[in-house]
Amino acid sequence: MHLDVQDLRNFYYRSPLGRAVQKTVRAELAELWPESKGQTVAGYGFAVPFLRPYLADARRVIALMPAPQGVIGWPSDGPNISVLCEETLWPVETGRLDKLLVMHGLETSEQPSALLEECWRVLGPGGSALFVVPNRAGLWSRSDQTPFGFGRPYSQSQLEAQLKDHSFLPERHKTTLYQPPSNKRFWLKTAGMWESLGGKLSFVAAGGVLIVQASKRVQAPSGPGLRETVRKPLEVLKPKVKPEAKPV
Repeated sequence: MHLDVQDLRNFYYRSPLGRAVQKTVRAELAELWPESKGQTVAGYGFAVPFLRPYLADARRVIALMPAPQGVIGWPSDGPNISVLCEETLWPVETGRLDKLLVMHGLETSEQPSALLEECWRVLGPGGSALFVVPNRAGLWSRSDQTPFGFGRPYSQSQLEAQLKDHSFLPERHKTTLYQPPSNKRFWLKTAGMWESLGGKLSFVAAGGVLIVQASKRVQAPSGPGLRETVRKPLEVLKPKVKPEAKPV
């Protein structure tokens, strides 16, 4: 079940914890996608807090928001690029996207397989997708005080297996949000420390968010048709031999 778009906006733009999440997750995404010059970038779900870094250099940025969630105009300081769409039928041409960010979209979908098929369709060959989901082993998936406490949390193996089943090739993964999901001043002030120590403390506390980067896998044709056709391509250059005349 999707969260309401107003609740998502209030969390990310009007709460100290939401702004801390923006800063932390955006830093991780920047390491995975350092640039987007001349590319077409889209976000599905509620990805707008993390698309802003790509507005300057990308050829085009699109914010796709599912109908059960609702839509808001974004960005507030420029022409609107938000689009309300059906969950598994996006107004995007096949193979159009270079990059796709799925945030608060997969874990809340009632049709995850169909959604992943749509993600695969709109990406160009070799296109890159980032899937950001609640980490099953983290604290954030156990608290309903943030958007990461809703929907189905994933483990790394579960998410990667689902991606492979839909012709994606998982390439890299990260976990983040090691700070507790709390608005208390102490935890917010020490958020940077918890993130820097997160990797070292992973055996004690797991990050609240799992990020998996995957590319679109386009399989080569497995049938014999093409190979049979071009097995001896130079034969077409040989002169044709005229048939011998039959005696009368």
